[in-house]
Amino acid sequence: MSNSIQHSTHRKITISKTSISRRKITNYVMLGLCGVCVLLALIPLGAIMFYTIREGLSAINWNFFTELPKPVGELGGGMKNALIGTCALVGMSSLIGVPFGVLAGVYLAEYGSNRIANIIRFLTEVMSGLPSIIVGIFAYTVVVKPAGHFSAYAGAIALAILMIPVITKTTEELLKLVPVTYREAGLALGAPKWVVILRVVLSTAGKGIVTGVMLSIARAAGETAPLIFTAFGNQFMHKGFNEPIAALPLQIYTYAKAPYDDWHAQAWAGAAVLIVLVFILSVVVRAVTGGGKFNIQH
Repeated sequence: MSNSIQHSTHRKITISKTSISRRKITNYVMLGLCGVCVLLALIPLGAIMFYTIREGLSAINWNFFTELPKPVGELGGGMKNALIGTCALVGMSSLIGVPFGVLAGVYLAEYGSNRIANIIRFLTEVMSGLPSIIVGIFAYTVVVKPAGHFSAYAGAIALAILMIPVITKTTEELLKLVPVTYREAGLALGAPKWVVILRVVLSTAGKGIVTGVMLSIARAAGETAPLIFTAFGNQFMHKGFNEPIAALPLQIYTYAKAPYDDWHAQAWAGAAVLIVLVFILSVVVRAVTGGGKFNIQH
């Protein structure tokens, strides 16, 4: 009797050790596959960044940031107008897109149980995957055609349309992660709901929302297709926002398709500067906001 019990116990221990060994092997294999997949995803991105920066550094100098583009046949020049134009377009589009996106996200998260909210949520999902060139055509039809000319305003509206669904979706998801007890505590103290949303909910999810906003701004800064139909581009410095304006992505596109070697070098330089600017923006935002974590204070 005791021998059979010992044999059964020994067998169970052996089976348990075998099962643990199999799980460990499976775990190591899956970790290895995940690592390989990460490398396969990072290699193309790293190659793009390395090649672009390597090609662009040769054409980057002080004149690139301080001079206007030179006519065909003249060496040198820069993209001063495009750099300033990009800053202007991103600034104006942010003034339009950020308030609309954040307010829409707040509405969907806090009052999103009705039919109108479901329609807005559906439209947001559709617009998130909408090709940017379609947004450009829409802005051309609605803004450029009635005005009779291209303008910075039209470009800013097109970029804002691209930003709004991203900010809306990010804001809604982050506000839903805020514990319900936070809202209940604020309401229990007698605060109106709008005060609770503003002082408690948005304050808690603020860092994550800022991260989403800045990433959408970084995306807008690199868009080209909408600006072809709206801002159009300008070889000179713009005198106002009601006229065509240069932008770094648009200037890169124009120079890259031209048959001139010096323009190709300028295009590589512009692409390198754009990548570095977006990278710095992302790093600074994550450093300031702590990676987008909630600002929860007990």
